[in-house]
Order: sequence, then C-alpha cells, then structure tokens
Amino acid sequence: MERENAAFGVPPAAPLRARTKLLFGMGSLAEGAQTVAFGSYLLIFYNQVMGVPAGIVSAALMASLVIDAISNPILGHVSDNLRSRWGRRHPFMYAAALPTALCFWLMFNPPQGWSNDALFWYILAVATLGRIAINLYELPSAALTPELSEDYDERTSLMTWRYFFGYVGGLGIATLLFFVLLRPTPQYPVGQLNPEGYHQLGIIGAVVTFAAILICAVGTQARGRMVPQPPARERQSFGQHFREMLGTLNHRGFQALLAFGVLKFSAAGLYASMAVYLGTYVWQLSPRSMGLLAFDGVIAALIALFLAPRAARRFGKRAVAVVAAALGVSLGLMPLFLRQLGLFLPIEPEGPLVATLFAFATIFGTFSATSQIMTSAMIADVVEDSMVRTGRHAAGTFFAANAFMKTCTSGFGVLGAGLLLSLSGFPEKAIPGQIAPEVIDRLVWLYMPTIAILWAIAIVFLSFYRIDRARHEENVRRVRESAVVEDLSARAGEPTRLPPTVLPSS
Repeated sequence: MERENAAFGVPPAAPLRARTKLLFGMGSLAEGAQTVAFGSYLLIFYNQVMGVPAGIVSAALMASLVIDAISNPILGHVSDNLRSRWGRRHPFMYAAALPTALCFWLMFNPPQGWSNDALFWYILAVATLGRIAINLYELPSAALTPELSEDYDERTSLMTWRYFFGYVGGLGIATLLFFVLLRPTPQYPVGQLNPEGYHQLGIIGAVVTFAAILICAVGTQARGRMVPQPPARERQSFGQHFREMLGTLNHRGFQALLAFGVLKFSAAGLYASMAVYLGTYVWQLSPRSMGLLAFDGVIAALIALFLAPRAARRFGKRAVAVVAAALGVSLGLMPLFLRQLGLFLPIEPEGPLVATLFAFATIFGTFSATSQIMTSAMIADVVEDSMVRTGRHAAGTFFAANAFMKTCTSGFGVLGAGLLLSLSGFPEKAIPGQIAPEVIDRLVWLYMPTIAILWAIAIVFLSFYRIDRARHEENVRRVRESAVVEDLSARAGEPTRLPPTVLPSS
C-alpha cells in the first residue's frame, strides 16, 4: 500500500490532521509580513521618508525581481531532487530562517548619509538577498501541498489556511505601523513620514519571520519524513537540468496560471503600493484611520477561509477564480471612480469616509483572496497532470513559479507605482493637502485603468486552464496504477512516460 501511493507522497491511511493544517498555514506569517512590508511600505519609506526618487527605488526592486526569476526555478528543481533524512523540503526551510530575518531588518535600517546612487545598490542587494532567502523557505513549504494531500478539496483547504495566515501577517505589519510605530511627533506631524517607526518595523518583522518559518518547519517535519525520497539519479549536467525544467514548465494549464498570476500579483502589488499614497494624499486620512483600514484584510481572509473551499466544491476552482477576480477589481476601484465623477459623498467628517472605504476594501479583499486561493490550489493539481505526461514529480519547480508570481507584488507592483508617481509629477517629501489638485487627479486617472487592464488580461489567460475535479481524479488514478516513482527509481532517473492519455489537452 505504501509503495502504491508513493507517487503522490502521502500514505492514505494517515489522514491530514487539523493541527498539521494549522502549523502549515502559520508559516505564511513570514511570507505575508515580508510581502506587505516590501510591497506596501518600502516605496513610501525610501521615497517620502528617505527622499530617494521613486524611479530609483522601483528600478532597484525590479532588478532584484529579474534575479529572483532566474533563481526560483533552480531552487524548486533542487528541492524536488534532494535526498536527506529530513526529507526533500525541510532542510531548505530551516536554512532560510536566519537570512530572511536579517534581510528584513537591513531593508528598513539602511545606512545614513548615502547618496541616491549608493542607496540604489543597497536596495538592490538587500532586496535580492531577501527574496532568495524567503523563497528558500517559501518554495519548499508550498511544494509540500500536493505531498500533504492528494484530495482535490483538501488542497483548497490547505491553501486557504496558508493564505489566511498570510493576510494575518500582513495585517500585523499594518497594525503595528499605524497604531504603534508611526507616531506623529513635533518633528514629524504626519506619522506616516516618521522614520523611527520604519526602523522599528525592521526589528519586529525580523523576529516574526524567523519564528514563523521555524514553526512551520517543525510543525510539518513529521509529515515531511513520511513523503518518499526522490529516486536516486545519475549526475546530470546543468544543460540537462535546464532542459528538464523547461520540459516540466511546458504545460499549457500551468502557463495559463503563470500568466494570470504575474498579472494578478502585479495588479495587487500596485494596489498595495498605492494604498498608502491614496490614503495619505488623496483621502488625507490620519495614521489611526489608515490602521483601521488595514483590518479589512483579516476580515476578508476570514470570509475567504469559509467561502473559498465551499465555492470550489460547488462550482469548481477555475470558475470561482474568474468570477472572484472580476467582481473584486470592479468593486475595489469603485470609490476612486465615484470620487473622480464627483459622486463619492462621505468626505467629511473622516468617520463615514473610513467606514465606506473599509466596506469596499473588505469586499475587494475577499474576492481577491478567494481568487488567489483557487489559483494556488490549481497549481497543486498541475503536479499530477504533469506526472502523467513526464513521469516526474515536480512540485518544487511549479511552486517556484508560484513564488515568482508573488514577488511580482513587490517587483512589478512597486515598479508600476513608481512609474505612475513619476508620470503624474508627484513630488518627493510631499505634505498632504499641499499638492496641486491636477497632480492628484492625474495620478488617480493613471492608476485606475492600469489596475483594470491588468486584471482583465489576467482573466483571459485563466480561461485556458482545463484541469477540473474529474480530470484531477483521473490523473491521480493513472499515477497510482502506473507506479511512477517506483519505475523512475528502477530506471535511475530516466523519465517514465505513461501510455497515451485520453484526457483533453491542458
């Protein structure tokens, strides 16, 4: 029985416990905290607090994204083939804890008195190392998803917990910043521009990421040891590894998810990067109100925690992902659109404005989280579909691309925000209420169609994904019956191709 199920990783006699799901999900506190900190607050910290031009900051982060795109599939491929007594994933997870924490601290505690050119190289170096460090944890831990469970619906549940804690990590960062750290002072009457708060964020974020990574690694270690070792393989050249990775990623369904994810996370990153600017300079909110708005994320995540698995069970993952994406972006942009038309009424006092913005943001966050959960669970289902065609278990390689999608949040998203700020003529170290109205209007009119177009194109790409429940169950059956892993071991690493499938093209 154990050998029969080695292909997909988990002996069916050991059902997945709630504790394992919880600890697996808690690891996303680290990724959520870093993603929100880097994606939402890095630009305003270096641009408005440190006085570095937005173009320089976004260019440095974009360059780090290019390096990240190269390193991710390599890390994923290596984790797919590692043999150790700790399992194929956990050695990477343990190794990532300390460097991830250190880079978090360094990013918000840069050297003082450096020129803008020097700070460009500093941001590039620390952001690159920080991305590689978090992905050293994120890729293997995410790749555990198809190894923890083969069930179509249980994978959705796993990703739901993962994204719930990711949102909690992001919320914790926002709450600390706006309620505790970004305090107005006589020197800095606008709390969002107080540098000391960002320096303290670096320390707290480092502790949170370090602890979360270790919690997930230790909490899933026993389960990870139950996953069969990858087959022993002959030494391969870099070219052979590279061709194998390309062959794995040459999967139409996965490519549809990749295109959707890059565009979706870029839009999400632009939304996150601009949220602080819009709240501070367009809506002119106080730090406390900004902090209250940050709670929309955890409420949205709680709703998605119950909504996503039930919706996927009833309507299927792709349908839910498409509808949630379309509704989310439409409602998320509504307050700005109404403002530009002169129809958004609750401007004064601040309370009704905050309540209205909170309601729209919560709805947007719920649909966005649901769509994100669906697509991540869909990537897990690609693993068996790829095994049917290539004979290789490549969860690490596929989830490496998923991690790249997420880095688009603080890569393409921040780059886009920097470009919009530059095109609109937005000044550095600006004072709320003292910016020309035409500059604010130009920024908003550039921002709204950019977000809408990114989401619209993403939804079109997602329509090419074809793996539904019936096809996934057929894939699992074929993998079991063909004993893919056993055959691979016997042939010393030569890819096993299953008999021609009658399944439709992915």
